[in-house]
Amino acid sequence: MKKINSIFIVDDDPITVYGIKKILNSVATCDAIFEFKNGQMAIDGIKKMIIEKSDLPELIFLDINMPIMDGWEFLDAFIKLPLKKSININIVTSSIDQNDKDKAENFKSLTHHSIIFNSKPIRRSEIEEITTAISI
Repeated sequence: MKKINSIFIVDDDPITVYGIKKILNSVATCDAIFEFKNGQMAIDGIKKMIIEKSDLPELIFLDINMPIMDGWEFLDAFIKLPLKKSININIVTSSIDQNDKDKAENFKSLTHHSIIFNSKPIRRSEIEEITTAISI
């Protein structure tokens, strides 16, 4: 099984969070999985990790539609952070809107981080592929 230091799940839907965690626990070994109900909480968590010089998450599962700070606002704030390490960001959304796919492609072109667009529900095979692609 793949070993991953930490993962962020940024989603306000408890069923999606539960599903992702359940699949992750069966396909990868992870030291810590952090859950955030909105993008602001996740950005605050990353800023705290930067200040404390903690290891940043290797993988982020990100919903688009959330209260307070949505996924697009999170990405906008995230790519402005002074991070040298490339982080794998997987947008997981129920949106089938081409504009959202285009937005994800635009963010991909603006950053060195890996950004992948996935549709809900995310499948076990997709999470296996995502976790396998992470190299420690």
